[in-house]
Amino acid sequence: MTLPTRIAWVFPGFGVGGAQVRFCTLANALGGACAHIVLSLNGDLVCREKLSSGLHVAFPDPAHRAGDMRAAILQARRFLRAEKPDLVVTSNWGAIEWAIGARLAGVRHVHTEDGFGPEERTAQLPRRVLTRRIALRGRAVILPSRTLLRIATQVWRLPTKNLHYIPNGIDLARFGGATPAELPPGEGPVIGTVAALRAEKNIGRLIRAFAAVRAAFPARLVIVGDGPEMPMLQNLARELGMAHDVHFAGHSKNAESWLAAFDIFALSSDTEQMPLSLLEAMAAGLPALSTDVGDVRSMLSEENGPFVTAIDDAAFAAGLRAMLSTDAGGIGEANRGKAKREYSLDAMINRHAKILGV
Repeated sequence: MTLPTRIAWVFPGFGVGGAQVRFCTLANALGGACAHIVLSLNGDLVCREKLSSGLHVAFPDPAHRAGDMRAAILQARRFLRAEKPDLVVTSNWGAIEWAIGARLAGVRHVHTEDGFGPEERTAQLPRRVLTRRIALRGRAVILPSRTLLRIATQVWRLPTKNLHYIPNGIDLARFGGATPAELPPGEGPVIGTVAALRAEKNIGRLIRAFAAVRAAFPARLVIVGDGPEMPMLQNLARELGMAHDVHFAGHSKNAESWLAAFDIFALSSDTEQMPLSLLEAMAAGLPALSTDVGDVRSMLSEENGPFVTAIDDAAFAAGLRAMLSTDAGGIGEANRGKAKREYSLDAMINRHAKILGV
């Protein structure tokens, strides 16, 4: 009997985000071929709700020592030597100590990079560049955006033979005919976003843009997600007199039902690479207003191009005003068509599986 491949997946946190959702998609597709050890370094395990029942998945406490890089590396080495997984997959800078620990433990290692926090929004930090250059050399690195591929090649100076550009994939059937979520009473089109409420998502920009156009365009704003910025954002909506027009839906297991209820999807981030939420919105047939971050402009259909704005409050508000003045139904159809043509879920799964060796 062939034993399943044991893979240790190391995430800075296992809340709902692009990297975590992609892992769940892969794990569900691979089924019994793998046994997974999921390490959430901050203890958040919310995304486990997206895993199918019956999978071999363990969630041990990694005893991670945040802020003490040397201690964290040694802890990672001890853990991996004791567990002896067949493969370690690390995610983003927040798991870099485990990338080094895997090297010291002699365990096969793959790294995935999905983007950066606000501290690296405009430029790479030199210390982190050097650490990545050392820790990831000779390792397979999976990147979902061409922007990241350029950074890994030109800034981190990693060998191109080890870099694998694999765009995220999407299940169009899941987002094509979902039952819309129930919305609070109100008039006009529904502008919505699905996001972790963290600083780099800059949901405040979206609320301010909505406040700027609300007098001219009766509409509703729905924010789906949770995170540390929630209290500040709720207070901002109140200060702008939008308390009854902005609906905070909180965390939801069913993004597809909310997307089915939206008329316009909005992404107001300061930094992204290939945002899964935008890909889901495309699969749902929505027009999108977005800041010009990462691969967003190339992800969207040509028809949606005029509504990709500068990373600026005024430009974003102007984009929202223009979109509310436009019959955007054809733009949504074009986005769904591009998602169908270029972002195959099966292709993504198969390419990841090949690199993972499963």
